[in-house]
Amino acid sequence: MVTGELGTDEGGPRRRGRVLRALTAALITAAVVVPLSGAARPRIPAPAPARLAEITAATLPQAYAANRANALEAARMAAAHGDTGRARTERALANPSRQLLAFDGRGTGRVTEVFGDLARADRTAVLVPGSDTSLDTYARFRATATALAARLAQEAPPGTRTAVVAWLGYETPGTVSATVLTTGRAEQAAAGLGEFIRDLHAVTGRTAHVALLCHSYGSVVCGRAADRLTVDDIALIGSPGTGAADVRALHTTARVWAARGGDDWVAEVPHVRAHVFGTTVGFGTDPVDPAFGARVFAAGDGGHSDYFRPGSVSLANLARIVLGERAEVSRA
Repeated sequence: MVTGELGTDEGGPRRRGRVLRALTAALITAAVVVPLSGAARPRIPAPAPARLAEITAATLPQAYAANRANALEAARMAAAHGDTGRARTERALANPSRQLLAFDGRGTGRVTEVFGDLARADRTAVLVPGSDTSLDTYARFRATATALAARLAQEAPPGTRTAVVAWLGYETPGTVSATVLTTGRAEQAAAGLGEFIRDLHAVTGRTAHVALLCHSYGSVVCGRAADRLTVDDIALIGSPGTGAADVRALHTTARVWAARGGDDWVAEVPHVRAHVFGTTVGFGTDPVDPAFGARVFAAGDGGHSDYFRPGSVSLANLARIVLGERAEVSRA
């Protein structure tokens, strides 16, 4: 059975019916295709995550070292298993220059990497990725973090210390999957994100400014976690929605921002929430819609993967948000 909660959709019953049929078809197709495709690849063996003492500014070096050692052991196991691609990624993570706050090579993998001096940072950006992000595609996610870190280093006022954290702390859904249409995976991730932000404050101190930058399905994660996060800013970029009707429904004291590039395909995603066979599909109000109530900022003409492109309007504005330069953020 399919029912709908379509909010302010003015397309009429005919359009609503088409949307619901399309969502139903996508859900059924993904439910059949994805398990079959996922079953084709055997699971890659890896050690359990390193056992760490409570992470504080003083214990950061030990945590980084333990997670690098764990990544190196995971690389050995992956190589013995015959997965040279995973082994190559994990060997790179084990490089002495890498600052791994967390690492888990099991399954699709999870990693939290720090860029900059986290213990001394006045302003920290935490990046939350969207679908199809895993250890196997981590280089792409890491590139967004390094681009932001470089921009912050360029723009930060004298004396302002910055850090960027790439948080791949959850199992992201596949772009073509049943899970990408629902908040289920985001709800599972929300507790982990909340715990991470609490740990982050134990390192940086409560006075440090924290901005959460949430891309694509990552904005659904941030939406589900918002009421438990002590952060100053939440930026939703390339968002299909958060699962909330508006900013008030997020129950957060953070400033909420939103942007979408002119060539981002997510603009074509129907902003509805529909009940399909007992599952809620879709994420509701478009975050760049004035009805949502976010501070909408300019993202230029880029596509879905271009928000952190060096030299882009969107990257410049995201850096300004992290640095607290709210008046300098260009509006859409």
